[in-house]
Amino acid sequence: MKKIVLSAAALAMTAGMAMAESHSMTVRMGTEGAYPPFNYLNDDGEVDGFERELGDAICETAELTCEWVTNEWDSIIPNLVSGNYDTIIAGMSITDERDEVIDFTQAYFPPDPSAFAAMSDSFDGTGVIAAQTGTIQASHVASMDGAQLVEYATPDETIAALRSGEADAVLADKSFLEPIVAEDADLVFSGGDVMLGGGIGMGVRESDTELKEKLDAAIAKLKEDGTVNTLIEKWFDGMEAPY
Repeated sequence: MKKIVLSAAALAMTAGMAMAESHSMTVRMGTEGAYPPFNYLNDDGEVDGFERELGDAICETAELTCEWVTNEWDSIIPNLVSGNYDTIIAGMSITDERDEVIDFTQAYFPPDPSAFAAMSDSFDGTGVIAAQTGTIQASHVASMDGAQLVEYATPDETIAALRSGEADAVLADKSFLEPIVAEDADLVFSGGDVMLGGGIGMGVRESDTELKEKLDAAIAKLKEDGTVNTLIEKWFDGMEAPY
C-alpha cells in the first residue's frame, strides 16, 4: 500500500510539474514595430498598438508567457523559420505564397482594403508606384501594366518617396494610409479600394503544430467573447466589428 501511495504522489508531482511547464512556456512574439495602428514603438521604445494588445490577450488566454521581439519586415519570415522568434504578429496578410513557407493561424483581422495614395486624384494607375518590400501590395504592383514598382524597406519610406516626387503613388493597407492622408492636405486617395489577401493571421513555423493549436484556440475564444471586436473598434476608428 505504501508503494502505491508513493507512486500516486510521484505521478501527481510529475503532472503538476508538467502543467507548470506548460503554463510557463515562453513564446517570442515577432513584430515589425513600424506599422501603426497594427504595431509601432511608443515613446518608451516598447511595442504598442492593436497587435500588442491583442497579442497579450492571446498569450493570457492560451496561458503562455510572451516576450516581444522586433524585426525588419523584409527578413521577418526568414528569421521566424530560423528560430529567432516563435510567431509573427505584424499585420501579415495570409497568402498562398507565404503559406508555402510558414503556417498561419485563423485570421484575427479581416481582409484589409489596399489603396493608392497620390499627390493628385488624377493618378491613373501607371507610372512609378512605391510599396513596402515583401508585401502583397508590392506583388500586386509588379503585376500591373504600365506600373514601375519601387520597393522600400519601411512603410514610412514609401510615403517619403511620394512626397519627394520619387514615386507617383503609394499602394498600402488603407488603414495605414487613412490617418496619413487625413493629416496631409497634399495627399489624396486615388481610385477605388484594392482587395488583396485572405485576412491577417499569426505566422508560425510549420513544425510548431502544438503552438498553432494553442494560438488558434485563443483567437477563437477572443472572437467569441468580443475582445477582438472591441480592440478593432478601439484602434481602427469607425470600423465596424467584423466578428
